[in-house]
Amino acid sequence: MAKLAEFKVRFWGVRGSIAVPGPDTVRYGGNTPCVEMQVAGQRLIFDGGTGLRVLGETLTGQSHIQAHLFFSHSHWDHIQGFPFFTPAYIPGNCFHIYGPATYNGYSIKQSLTKQMLDPNFPVPLQMMRADLHFHDLTAGEKIMLGDITVETGSLNHPNYALGYRVSWQGKTVVYASDTEHYPDRLDRSVVHLARDADILIYDANYTDEEYYDPVTPRQGWGHSTWQAGVEVAKAARVRQLVLFHHDASHDDAFLDGIEAQVRQVLPNSVLAREGMVLQLI
Repeated sequence: MAKLAEFKVRFWGVRGSIAVPGPDTVRYGGNTPCVEMQVAGQRLIFDGGTGLRVLGETLTGQSHIQAHLFFSHSHWDHIQGFPFFTPAYIPGNCFHIYGPATYNGYSIKQSLTKQMLDPNFPVPLQMMRADLHFHDLTAGEKIMLGDITVETGSLNHPNYALGYRVSWQGKTVVYASDTEHYPDRLDRSVVHLARDADILIYDANYTDEEYYDPVTPRQGWGHSTWQAGVEVAKAARVRQLVLFHHDASHDDAFLDGIEAQVRQVLPNSVLAREGMVLQLI
C-alpha cells in the first residue's frame, strides 16, 4: 500500500468506448478506463473499465484491502471491469463506491447491479463478499478522506458524468474523463475543477479534424479533443496535461503523432499509457 507521504498516480486502462487489445495498441494499451491514486496511505480508484480487472490481479493474496472507487458515470466502458474485480469477492476487504445517478434515476449501486444480472452476467453482485458501501454523488459535493479532499464537478457528457479533483498537502490531480468541450467557449465547470492542478487527466478521444469532420462529425458524442484540452490546461494554469480516453481506432503510431503535436504547444504534456506512473511526492 502507499506510503503515508506519497501521492502517486497509476494508469491501468486508458481507452474509451471498447477494449482494443492487439499488436497495434501494445505501447499505449487497450484496456478501458481505470486510474489508481495512492495518496497518504489510501487507495483511490477512478472508474472501473477493463483496467480494473488488471489492478485487482495485482492485489491477489493481500488481505483486508480497503479502497475508495469513484465512477465518473455508468456507461459500459467505465463499469465493465467491476464484475471481474476479484478483491470485491473476498470477505474482509472493504470498498466505498461512489458515483452519480443516471438521467432516469438509477443509483450507482443499481447500475452496477443491473449489469451483473442474467442474461448479461452469470454472477450477481450479491456474490461479492467484501464490505461494499455505496454513495450517491452530485456535482459540487466534497468528500473528506482524512486530510484528502475529493471535489466533484459536472462534465458535459450524455446522461450526466462527474469529474473529480483530488487534493492533499498542496498537490492536486484532476480526473476529467468523458467530457465534451463547447466549440464557442471554455467549459467553466472543467476549468474551475482543474484550477492550478498539478495534473489534469483529460478526455482527448478525438482530434479537431475528427471532431469537425464534414462527413462524419463527432459533435454531440460527449468527448473532447487534445486541442481543447490544451486550452483548458492553459486557462486553468495546469502544470501537466495528461491526455486520456484514447479512441479505439487510434493505434500506437497515431497516438505517437498526437503526442508530438501536443508537445509542440505544451512541452510537459503526455498521453496516458497503461502502466504509466506519475509521482507527485
